[in-house]
Amino acid sequence: MKRIAITTLGCKVNQFESAAFASAFAERGCTLVPFHSEAEVYVINTCTVTSRAGQQSRQLVRRALQHPGARVVVTGCYAQMAPETVLDMAEQPVVIVGNGNKHLLVDAALSERQSDLVMLMGQIRRKTEILDLPVRRFPGRTRAWLRIQDGCDNFCSYCIVPFTRGRSRSLPLAGVLRQAGVFAAEGYRELVVTGINVGKYGLDLAEGETIYSLLDRLCAEFPDIRLRLSSIEPTEVNDRLLDIARGRANFMPHFHIPLQSGDDQVLTRMNRRYGRTEFAAMIRRVHAALPDAAIGCDVLAGFPGETDQEADNTLQLLTDLPVSYLHVFPYSRRPGTLAAASPHQLPGPVKEARVSRLRTLDTAKRLAFQERQQGRVHRVLVERRDRKSGLLQGFSENYLPLRFPGGPDRLHRVVPVRFDEVRDGQPFGCIVEELLEEKGESR
Repeated sequence: MKRIAITTLGCKVNQFESAAFASAFAERGCTLVPFHSEAEVYVINTCTVTSRAGQQSRQLVRRALQHPGARVVVTGCYAQMAPETVLDMAEQPVVIVGNGNKHLLVDAALSERQSDLVMLMGQIRRKTEILDLPVRRFPGRTRAWLRIQDGCDNFCSYCIVPFTRGRSRSLPLAGVLRQAGVFAAEGYRELVVTGINVGKYGLDLAEGETIYSLLDRLCAEFPDIRLRLSSIEPTEVNDRLLDIARGRANFMPHFHIPLQSGDDQVLTRMNRRYGRTEFAAMIRRVHAALPDAAIGCDVLAGFPGETDQEADNTLQLLTDLPVSYLHVFPYSRRPGTLAAASPHQLPGPVKEARVSRLRTLDTAKRLAFQERQQGRVHRVLVERRDRKSGLLQGFSENYLPLRFPGGPDRLHRVVPVRFDEVRDGQPFGCIVEELLEEKGESR
């Protein structure tokens, strides 16, 4: 019985894939242990979307290599883009698995045949089918990620993902429903529908399905499970999606929509396929249809050649729009992308200053959204208990991270919570016991 330690960086697709590894190792009779523990096998599922993610990936590989008797398996986007760097770090046998061959990872990790090197790379751009990576459980999670798609065909000029993940590939409908059914049987109360570019779901298949028909079907077939969409491109937000959000009680009113820049010239240089006017109209349409929905945006600050005025245009656009929160990132130069070759790279202090003021806006947006929701009762999926305060924690339908008192019998259940106050930027509330009793959920 081998001990397996898995650590994961990056996106929800990576997290789904690591859960698939964990499920397969468990089926083989292995024991999963924390990454800081002693193990016979260490798996590092890496990321390279930013330079910091690449640095963290290298650090984790080095940490695993400090166990000379263990087998070290490196996979993910950093391994896909820089396998030679991984090799240079290792003075012991190592297994490197490209993104297109992750279905072979468990066999390679458990193989009795040791060699100086196992490289399962392949050419990711030639992959035309998504990998079948079934998951039984997400260790330690109340919500499960439901991966329906992989890869991206957009080739934004700053993004390395199309080179590390390959072309857009969708999981056939039967596979999606089968995986959702497994999660339902395991007792999960919420599924986060995810992928690299989920809005392109089904376009590479001959089944006639789209992201919209799939979401509607999932809501209908699993009415007792909450469905949340991880993110969707601005050009893919339409009336069909809003109709589903309004018409299906188990579709959560939460949209994460990447903006990246609020200036038309910068958007063109980024190879984004919309302008600030279209983006603003779309956000206002979402807000009008679902006034209480959480609307989050990704923003990239300090893109090569971004002028002060262009940066101001982004700040002003977001200030004026009814968005709920921002995920702000400094531009990170990724070798192999078009933007990396630009001679107009901005100095670090300029990027940091622009990131800082956008994050200040994020704080204000979050507080304003919370204040609008205060005093209301929200349906909260209870995920954990805070060790320090002893309070329960969970997310509302519209992604408010609420904390509230309650017993252990509330864990992993959806309970009505009245949002009472904000302290130090954190929403607090209490369970509305009479509503629990009305619905027969008091036990």
